[in-house]
Amino acid sequence: MHDIRAIRENPQVYVAGWSSRGVDEADGLTADILRLDGELRHAQTTGQDALAKRNAASKLIGAAMGRKDMAEADRLKAEVEALKGDIAAAAEVEARVGKELRDLLAAQKNLAAEDVPDGEDEAGNVEVSTWGEPRRTGPAKDHADLGEALGMLDFEAAAKISGARFAVLKGQLARLERAVGQFMLDLQTDQHGYLEVNPPLLVRDEAMFGTGQLPKFEEDLFKTTTLDGDYVRRLLSIENIDEDGLVDTFEFDAQAGRRYLIPTAEVSLTNLVRETILTEDELATPMRMTALTPCFRAEAGSAGRDTRGLIRQHQFSKVEMVSIARPEDSDAEHERMTACAEAVLKALELPFRRMLLCKGDMGFSAQKTFDLEVWLPSQETYREISSCSNCGDFQARRMDARFKRANSSGGGEKKTEFVHTLNGSGLAVGRTLVAIMENYQQEDGRIAVPTVLQPYMGGLTHVGAAK
Repeated sequence: MHDIRAIRENPQVYVAGWSSRGVDEADGLTADILRLDGELRHAQTTGQDALAKRNAASKLIGAAMGRKDMAEADRLKAEVEALKGDIAAAAEVEARVGKELRDLLAAQKNLAAEDVPDGEDEAGNVEVSTWGEPRRTGPAKDHADLGEALGMLDFEAAAKISGARFAVLKGQLARLERAVGQFMLDLQTDQHGYLEVNPPLLVRDEAMFGTGQLPKFEEDLFKTTTLDGDYVRRLLSIENIDEDGLVDTFEFDAQAGRRYLIPTAEVSLTNLVRETILTEDELATPMRMTALTPCFRAEAGSAGRDTRGLIRQHQFSKVEMVSIARPEDSDAEHERMTACAEAVLKALELPFRRMLLCKGDMGFSAQKTFDLEVWLPSQETYREISSCSNCGDFQARRMDARFKRANSSGGGEKKTEFVHTLNGSGLAVGRTLVAIMENYQQEDGRIAVPTVLQPYMGGLTHVGAAK
């Protein structure tokens, strides 16, 4: 969410900032925001003035009646009634324009940090560093072919159950996936100091709004609907059954509840501080939380991309990291978080590179993002496996997540400030499994188990029997 006062004071900053992030006619957008802001403030002032006049007139009515000046009392009563109408009209304008302004602000991307490069898409991203030597010799089969040949990866069975973009993992490969997630969670908690959290997978729309998934990206989310008992009874009543025995369809009423399946644990973890005022002592060291959860994405905008294999699934597991920090600490925390994600790839000995995303390729809520891309031999390229973002105070404004500074030695009450929020994958389990399968594949079709994962596999060194 954006600070309307900042837009009011420096509109050209937002024109330039939104233009650089691919917003068409950002000058017109900013002008619309300022126009609505002006209308809203005018309605508020009009309503306040009318309220003050009504209160003053109301007090004078008693005095006029005490003087037996009934004509004056009647005039004042008429004035009060007229002012009530003015107050109601101003309130209606304030509500309507206020909602329009909030909706418009809520739909706009975060502004990029100063050191984020210009660019329209991934072609504008900048390579920051690389680690490890990409595998360019030996077998380079696609992970889907490897898994199917081992009889441990079944897409056809998954399609019968759930449709496209689902998979069934079996036997040692299923255990390897479990080992990957457990290892990553242990690494982030035991070595990097993240607090393990087991959060809800179903969240309210307010939580989705807080982290920026709503309202703009609703088509990418899976929604559930909870029906109240009266609604169900009414739906199934005889009046709703037609002559063919079919239940009539009609719109859900206001009592029908709705929840969203999380696309990432970022939503649940970040919203743990929503509508909260923390103390500065609580943020002396950034709050660091992590969770290993299933994630659910409709992938509405990815038709035709990675339709085969585990790279782009509707359901997948991920270890998510979230930090809550003071504004002055968030840049350093961003570097630390990205290093924590890199530590997983280094421990697994998977070649990767760090990319600084350009303005046009960043996510909606981010002000700066590092992507980690792992090497996939079958594609002879790097593919994204982690995204670590500093969102500044953008999400905090949507969630009303603040903190209060400790009083200085001079005394005096300190105002609250918005926290900064950060999130990153540490890592996506399915994509990590893909990278392990392809980088550790053997000539005989087996998959070597990375050393750090062998204790999680009961000492097993290879997945699959020799062919």
